[in-house]
Amino acid sequence: MKLATLKAGGRDGTLVVVSRDLTRCQTVSDIAPTLQAALDDWDSCAPRLREVAEAIESGHARHTVAFDPTACHSPLPRAYQWADGSAYVNHVELVRKARGAEMPASFYTDPLMYQGGSDSFIGPCDAIVAKQSWGIDFEAEVAVVTGDVAQGTSPEDCSRAIRLVMLVNDVSLRHLIPAELAKGFGFFQSKPASAFSPVAVTPDELGTAWHEDKLHLPLYIHVNGTPFGRPNAGVDMTFSFSRLIAHAAATRDLEAGSIIGSGTVSNKQGGLWGSKIEHGGVGYACIAEVRTYEMIEQAEAVTPFLRDGDVVEIGMYDGEGRNLFGTIRNRVQALPE
Repeated sequence: MKLATLKAGGRDGTLVVVSRDLTRCQTVSDIAPTLQAALDDWDSCAPRLREVAEAIESGHARHTVAFDPTACHSPLPRAYQWADGSAYVNHVELVRKARGAEMPASFYTDPLMYQGGSDSFIGPCDAIVAKQSWGIDFEAEVAVVTGDVAQGTSPEDCSRAIRLVMLVNDVSLRHLIPAELAKGFGFFQSKPASAFSPVAVTPDELGTAWHEDKLHLPLYIHVNGTPFGRPNAGVDMTFSFSRLIAHAAATRDLEAGSIIGSGTVSNKQGGLWGSKIEHGGVGYACIAEVRTYEMIEQAEAVTPFLRDGDVVEIGMYDGEGRNLFGTIRNRVQALPE
């Protein structure tokens, strides 16, 4: 089952069920007006939403319209919780090297996580609005949306709370991060609103690609139409989503509609030359990683962060080449300095 939120219908938009091929959709206000409403009453709503999905696929749905990703909010235009982990320890190692910071051994056994702003997200095809001097970067990630999770729930039980899977562009302002972290109080200004894929899907929709609470498929990342990364989200993921959810719920309840991110997808590779797409590698899911390799091997970071008018595209395809989540397509709209 694939779900999306159209911008029409107020701040929280209008929930629609989307066809598997992402060409048609149908509003379901008689079941749930918004995705959050469906999540709040999932046991009742999910079976009815599946009936609509089946009707769309069989051609028996009466009120479908063309699905337009540019008309979409992020699936949850705002959320009660957005907590982003850093499950790919390779990424953490690289960005810490760039800052000259050591890698504590505990990072391999205890997940990193920060609490992001969730009062609003940008749409999957909306602009990233920021100053170029802030060092605008993208981070291509996977995320899950949970049902209610009680404090102290085990990872095994957290697995059953995963309702939906989606992609993320976790926008980062790299030049603001060092000074913020130096204060010892975490990210805030350096982590503006994120964008999520046009469509969120139930795990069963992913077939065998979803197992061990990880998504075993490559992300496809382009910058200005040029391939930038193909890292596999199931490779080198130190902590599964169930483990990340349990970490978030260790000291608090999580409400239905909480979003838990994987952190930047990052596969271990053999240095700058061997890792780039054009050299046969899988590339990167953020600019910071390639700049780190450049610093290590060339003593200078030469790849620029995003500039005004640059376009980042993030998508994922199944084994038959079908777009699973729709494509995040964010253009940079630079603020004046």
